[in-house]
Amino acid sequence: MIRLLICDDQTFVCEGLRAIFRTAEDIDVVGLAYNGEEALNLVEALRPDVVLMDLKMPVMNGVQATARLRERHPEVKVLVLTTYDFDEWVFEAVRAGARGYLLKDTPREQLFAAVRGTHEGKSYIDPAVAPRLLDQVSGSGPSGPNPEAARLLSERELEVLGLLAQGLTNQEIAARLFLSEGTVKNYVSSIFTKINVADRTQATIFALRNGLAKL
Repeated sequence: MIRLLICDDQTFVCEGLRAIFRTAEDIDVVGLAYNGEEALNLVEALRPDVVLMDLKMPVMNGVQATARLRERHPEVKVLVLTTYDFDEWVFEAVRAGARGYLLKDTPREQLFAAVRGTHEGKSYIDPAVAPRLLDQVSGSGPSGPNPEAARLLSERELEVLGLLAQGLTNQEIAARLFLSEGTVKNYVSSIFTKINVADRTQATIFALRNGLAKL
């Protein structure tokens, strides 16, 4: 059973999310917090596995709380959930240690999958956010590709990964590289296997962290 703590300054959001998660047999909402400071205190008392964290809250915001959780309880994973599709807080939350970023209109099953994946140590970024996060990281991320990460992939796979990280579909990548869509699908599958990720958003995170995504 995954122990989940929900942190949002709006009571109706917390209660609504708790009601949603009651329909997931493997996720138990162990507590609700209404600001970052409360979240830190409840983590101490309740020992959740995952914290679903809003960003803009009174007393202590989600970025500050995420950074402190990373220092005090690195085993607890933070998944950001907010209404903002992108602003400067997104990058700061990821830098502070958040394992992923979801929008509050995320469909129920996708929300469940993100919490489960985060608990397993995977990263998740909403596809609507990933390209803009790439824009932000491109100006302040690694100055060049991580050689060890780059050696995992062929030259063509690196090209595909870079385009995938920009949010392009297989069809769009195929058109850009003059390949068939089936060939691109095979490259994507091979990339996932070689870098040990399960989906496109995790691959995007890998590319961003290792300087393998180019605009």
